[in-house]
Amino acid sequence: MREVLRRADDFEPHNALVSVTPIGPEALRILSRARFALPSVLASATGERHLQVRRVVAKHFTPATVAGLAPRIRELTLERCREVDAALDGGARSARASGHGPGEGAVVDLVHELSRHIPPVVMSELIGSRCPDLDTLNRWSRDSLELFWGWPDPDRQLVLAASAAEFYAWLRDEVEAHRNGDSLYAALHRAGLTVPEICSLGYFLVIAGQETTTQLINIALFRALESADERGTWGDLAREGAGPAYVRRVLAAESSVPTWRRVAARDTVLGERHIPAGAEILLTLTGEHGMDAGRTAYTLAFGYGLHRCLGAGLAELETSLVLEETARCLPNIVLAETNPSWTRLLSFQTPDRVLVTRRAS
Repeated sequence: MREVLRRADDFEPHNALVSVTPIGPEALRILSRARFALPSVLASATGERHLQVRRVVAKHFTPATVAGLAPRIRELTLERCREVDAALDGGARSARASGHGPGEGAVVDLVHELSRHIPPVVMSELIGSRCPDLDTLNRWSRDSLELFWGWPDPDRQLVLAASAAEFYAWLRDEVEAHRNGDSLYAALHRAGLTVPEICSLGYFLVIAGQETTTQLINIALFRALESADERGTWGDLAREGAGPAYVRRVLAAESSVPTWRRVAARDTVLGERHIPAGAEILLTLTGEHGMDAGRTAYTLAFGYGLHRCLGAGLAELETSLVLEETARCLPNIVLAETNPSWTRLLSFQTPDRVLVTRRAS
């Protein structure tokens, strides 16, 4: 996997953002009416233009900038933990008032009440853009991931295309409004990118910058609570600085982005196998290691080389801090559902719910 990603001239990223299921004519018409266009700019681009754009974007994701976000991430997490705590208390009181046992009915979904509220706010503040209504942004993000990395039938594609067009129209207005100033979009304007190019970059940057981090937080919360009794994981995470090592174990075993795509640019050899020009390649980035793998097993989770995810440090920081703060603020929660449904697309995965309740005293 590392060799494919390292050999960027032999294995190109041009198929990275191509829809897994070909989009049908009716759905394409919906996108066309919205002037939906995704020219190659960053994740699917190569050459000097790619490096130029990457340098512009990287200035907004420097290690110092990311580290400076820690207090804000903690603040947002504490706010949401207080909401979860109040909801659990309120549910328990309602259960007692109705004659049920303690804890019955006091169930809260951490996906809905906690994790989805943090990465979107952090990302919008980091790049200097507005944050849409969270319900709307969540729908746009999930629908776009399904449209490009799922297997929707023609009728479902119409729904997803309409959502993608709505998201794109909002994004285009946002890009147009930020021609000046300190935002990332303004920096891209100054670098000479066209509005369609900035929209193309922003489209997946907004999704990857918050939705995939939310998905990673969901996985980490679920697995930590799942093994709380067996390994004492939840209590351990309450210790200052305990989050990063655990998050890297999750990244190695079950990241939110387990695979990625490349295409062979020419006839070549990988190991001892001949790869013909045009061959589509699916790379397994994570999932080949268990939770007890070595310290470096996570290293491909965010890619490698020229296209390594610029937001890797931010995703790790957010997930680590959310885990630590939640474990400290809510030490007595346990899973109320041990086998939730999961969203599993070609390159993305997450539990749909993380339902918790108070541990019975």
